[in-house]
Order: sequence, then structure tokens, then C-alpha cells
Amino acid sequence: MAAGGRASGRPAKKKGPAKGTGGQKRRSLEGKGATPPAHMRHWFKDKARDERIAREERGGTGRAPARQRRSEDAPEYIGGRNPVLEALLAGVPATALYVAQRLENDDRVRDAIKTAAQRGIALLEVTRDKLDRLTEGAVHQGVALQIPAYDYAHPEELVGLAQDAAEIPLIVALDGVTDPRNLGAIARSATAFGAHGLLIPSRRSAGVTGGAWKTSAGTLANLRVARAANLTAALREYRDAGLFVVGLDGEGDVELGDVQLFTEPLVVVVGSEGKGLSRLVREQCDVLTRIPMQAAAESLNAGVAAGVTLYEVARHRRR
Repeated sequence: MAAGGRASGRPAKKKGPAKGTGGQKRRSLEGKGATPPAHMRHWFKDKARDERIAREERGGTGRAPARQRRSEDAPEYIGGRNPVLEALLAGVPATALYVAQRLENDDRVRDAIKTAAQRGIALLEVTRDKLDRLTEGAVHQGVALQIPAYDYAHPEELVGLAQDAAEIPLIVALDGVTDPRNLGAIARSATAFGAHGLLIPSRRSAGVTGGAWKTSAGTLANLRVARAANLTAALREYRDAGLFVVGLDGEGDVELGDVQLFTEPLVVVVGSEGKGLSRLVREQCDVLTRIPMQAAAESLNAGVAAGVTLYEVARHRRR
């Protein structure tokens, strides 16, 4: 080619890759590495919050945190819009109403806030995480009511309530009922059919917790609950005071409709669904009665059995 720079007429060579760029395409095919921990992902908290709200709206409970042993004087919490409003309207003793931040209000929330304000109950706005901890992972729908530890009565006080009302005593005793929801359901039936109180043992038994308040729909505010250190001894004392003891037992020798003691001063003893009445409690019963059922149904849960029996007692007393 001449010095002037003109083409020589031969085809130009195809330009190859520049030096030093050979690894770029290989690296572009490699992965981005391990997913960063949750706390390093800026979107994680928002996503978790959205999932929790959606789960509550569907009625799911999610995973409850590990339950810690409560002290005797620790407060309890009722969660859920309907249960909280029902408890407030029923006059359940309460110390604070917790409401989640940025909560979408409806009539129930507005009525709960209004009722709490009228009763002088403190109103606190907290995070949903705080509500999750207070209610131990239960569905709270953004609201929770704090109630003080229950002040249990003495077993003798239940008989005194009937005497003050000039009525025939009717007491419901629970033997081995460990589910607070069953206690709440029994309290609801006991209130509906005129019982003067519930008697529970101090150990191995459900107590008046937030779950019991919730299931009772506020009726525990109008029904006294007594606690005995020894249920067998308490039943013996009731018998010495002139009360008859009727125990519910699937193998009882008398059908419910044939019991002749329902118009007398009475203690109805309800056992657990699985084990029934304990041996020592059975020995204190004047009558062991069974609810007649179809063979396909082996048993009723404690709440339903108590409701059926208390209705039968009330029916006999209305005659």
C-alpha cells in the first residue's frame, strides 16, 4: 500500500475481541449468590405484615409463640373485634383497650373505643407485633382488651349467693376440664339456666383466662367462679351442707330424664371429654347419670353435655 493511505484492494480482516474481556460473559451467567437474611431485605417486613393481616382476615391463627407460664396475678387478654365489644358491653372488668396502628375501623371497633372511653378504660395504640405477643399468637383482628387476673370466690360463697337470692342452690363443678373454651361455654350455659356459680380445682384445670372470657361472650361477668384446693373435699363439704351431687358419666346407671334430684339443692359435676370423672369424684356423687344418645355418637364434649343437663334441671324446676 502506498504511503498516501489508499486501500490495497485486499479485504479487511474481521476484528476479534479485545484483550482483557474474555471473562465477562462467563461471569454474567453466574448466580447472584445466597439470598440475604430476612433482616437485610428491605421488603421483608412489609411482606410479613401483609401476610399476617391477610391471615387474620381469613381467620387463621398462624404459628403461636412459645407460651410462657403466667403468674397468678398476671393480666389476661381478649382478642378479636366481636369478643372485645361483647366483653365491654357485658361489663367485663378491663384496664386497657389496645388498638393496632393504622387499623381500618369498622362499627365494632368504633363502638368498642366509644364504650371503653365511657367506662374510663385506657386506650393504647400499639403495633401488631405487640398485639401478637399480648394475645400469644391468637387472632386479634387489631384489637385486644386487657383484663385483670380473676378474683376467685370461696366454694362456700356460691351457696351463699343462692341463699341471698332465696333460690334452690345450683352449682356446676368441673373435674379435669382443661380447655378454657369449654369452661367459657359451660359458663354461658350455666348463666342461661340459672346456676349460681362454677367450681373448679386449683390444679389440672382450666381457669378464667382470656380464652374463657372470649367463649363465654361476657357471661363470666355475671357468674361467680370458685376455686378449691381439693375438689373431692369441696364436694364432700357441699354434701354435708345438704346439697346433692349428680355426676355426668357415659356409663352412669340412671338416664338423665329419670333423675329425681333436680329440684333439690344440687351440684352437677362435669368431667373431661376424654377421661370423664375421676375415681375420687365419682365416689362423692349421689347419682351418676348418662345422656341417652344414638350409638353413632360416642360422647358429647363437656360444654354440650353441661348445656343439655342444665336445661333438664331448669325444666324440672319450672314445673
